[in-house]
Amino acid sequence: MSAVLLEAIIAGTISGVIVIAFFIAIDVNRRTARATANGTWARPVERTTALKQLEEFMRPVANRLPALAAGQLREKLSRAGDPGSLTPAGFQAVRYGLGALLAIVGLTVGLILQLPLPTVIVAPLSGAILAVVGYMAPSVWLEYRISSRKQQIQRSLAEATDLLTLVVESGMSLDEGLLSITERFHNALGDEIGKVLREIRLGRPRMEALENMADKGGVSDLHHLVESIVQSDQMGVPIARLLRVQATEMRRRQRQTAQERAAQASSRMVFPMVGCIFPVLWIVLLGPAIIQIGARHRAPSAISTSRCTRSASLPRSSRRIRGR
Repeated sequence: MSAVLLEAIIAGTISGVIVIAFFIAIDVNRRTARATANGTWARPVERTTALKQLEEFMRPVANRLPALAAGQLREKLSRAGDPGSLTPAGFQAVRYGLGALLAIVGLTVGLILQLPLPTVIVAPLSGAILAVVGYMAPSVWLEYRISSRKQQIQRSLAEATDLLTLVVESGMSLDEGLLSITERFHNALGDEIGKVLREIRLGRPRMEALENMADKGGVSDLHHLVESIVQSDQMGVPIARLLRVQATEMRRRQRQTAQERAAQASSRMVFPMVGCIFPVLWIVLLGPAIIQIGARHRAPSAISTSRCTRSASLPRSSRRIRGR
């Protein structure tokens, strides 16, 4: 009875939210229609995303984050590409909101499921487990996004350096070469260089913006490239020749890394072969032999059993004759 009541409450809540949203939409459409009929221009209402609304709702709780932790979280969000234009407070709001949502789901599942344990133990336990999962899931996703962006930058950096070298050797400036990279690469590397160009347009020195990109990127090849560009700018060395050397060196390192991975592939294949392929192979090879051996062992016992049954079924007269 409690489960049925709980389902009815959830269904009623969802229906109420849908009805309220429907009437709000009708009200907004009526206001727009009246303003258009009167000949007055109605300023469109700025739409706020669900993340921003959640951030405003959870601001009293999310703003309690310490300054050091907020700075580290801001740096991680920047490395992840500022997903959803989230601030540290907004990210904390997402963690709290998702944890609370999954806690409610866990409590509901604990009340509905019929387990041998009492409901008083199952419901809070499932709610606590899902709450911890919901609180930690955004952090895990953020780390995964940072690592994936690093891999994108590492894979595209050699080709981008070649493109930058060609543009600079053709007589164009470094800024035009960076702009050509943003037009050619629509990935993490293009996003980071686009940020550098925006910072330069806002008045930040070019070399300072590049160093900031290298520090936040966390890719060693990108850091070496930026250091070389800064040193060439300070010492007056032609940057085209330096970029050509850096591109060749990156290609060599990529080739060396590929060779190392190819050499390690054979050793990494040992454990899947031993754990997955060899057992199946042994079953295919030895299975028929084991079946035949089992059949041979069962055959004498079957023959002795049949003899016993035949002797038991003979009449007494035949037994007497055989006894005489």
